[in-house]
Amino acid sequence: MARSGLTDERARDAATTSRADRPASGGQHARRRRRRRTWVTIILFLLPALVLFLLLVLTPILIAAYSSFFRWNGLGGPPDDFVGLENFQRLLGDDVFHQDLWHGVVLIVLSLVIQLPLALGIALLLNQRFRGRAFFRVVFFAPFVLSEVIAGVLFTILFSPETGVRFAQGWLAEPSTVIYALFIVLTWKYFGFHMILYLAGRQNIPQELLDAAATDGATTWQSFRHITLPLLGPTIRISIFLSVIGVIQLFDMVWVLTGGGPVHSSETLAVTMFNFGFRRFQVGYASAISMVMFLISLIFALFYQRFVMRRDVQGALTTMGETR
Repeated sequence: MARSGLTDERARDAATTSRADRPASGGQHARRRRRRRTWVTIILFLLPALVLFLLLVLTPILIAAYSSFFRWNGLGGPPDDFVGLENFQRLLGDDVFHQDLWHGVVLIVLSLVIQLPLALGIALLLNQRFRGRAFFRVVFFAPFVLSEVIAGVLFTILFSPETGVRFAQGWLAEPSTVIYALFIVLTWKYFGFHMILYLAGRQNIPQELLDAAATDGATTWQSFRHITLPLLGPTIRISIFLSVIGVIQLFDMVWVLTGGGPVHSSETLAVTMFNFGFRRFQVGYASAISMVMFLISLIFALFYQRFVMRRDVQGALTTMGETR
C-alpha cells in the first residue's frame, strides 16, 4: 500500500510538472509565431522598395561598370570589344575631364563661401517676428519649386545679348564669366531650399537658452556664435553634404543654360558623360565617366559621414536606443 501511494504521488507530481511546463512551451511557440509574422510583414513591406532599388539603382550601376571596360557605341547587342582600363586611362589624360573637376571645385567653394552663408543669414532674419515674414519665406523658397528647365530658360533670356539685362548681357557667352553666371543661377534656384533647412533648425533651438544668455549680458553676436551656430551644426553639416553631392551630379541647369559651352567653359562631369554617351555614341567611355562620378560621390559620402557627421549619426542611434 505504501509503495502504491508513493507511486501515485510521483505520478501526480509528474502530471503537475507536465501541466506547468505546457504554458511555457506554448508561450515560446507563440512568441516564435509572432516573430515569424513580424519578419514576414517586414519583408513584404520592404520587398517593393528592394525590387525598385535593384532595378533602378543597382542594375544600372552594374551595367555601367561592365560597359566601362569595353569600346561600345550602345547599339546592337551587348558590348564585346574588351579594352580593359583603356577608357579610364583616356579619361585621366583628357583635358576636358580635368576642366570638369576644376569647375566642380569652383562651384563647391562658391557654394560653401557664398550660397550657404547667404541662406543661413536670410533664415535667421526670417525667424524674427515682423509683418509679412510668411510672404518673404514663400518668395525666397519659390525658385526651388520651379523646375531646372524653367529656371534655365528664364536666365537664358536675362543673360541674352539681345533681350537680357544690360549689365549681364553676354555673361553666358564669355569663357571667363560663364561659370560665375552659372553659380548665380544655381544660388537663385537652390538657396531657398537651404534657407528652409536652416530655418527649421533655428526654430528647434529653445528660446530659453537665448533669453538666458541675454540676461547674462551676452551680445547678439556672442549668442549666435556660442549657442545658435553650434546647435545648428547638424543642419549645416547635412546642408553642406547635399550641396556638394548636388554639384557633383549637376547636369540639367548647365545643359539648358549653356550646353557646357563656350569651349567647355561650363561643362561638368554629367554634361561630358551625356555628350559622349548620347551624342558621340561612345557609351563605353561615357560609362567610365559615370563610374568616376559614382566613386567620387561614394568616397565623399563615406568620408563625410565617418569624419564630419559621426557625432550626428551616433547621437541619432543613441536616441533611438534610448527610445526603445
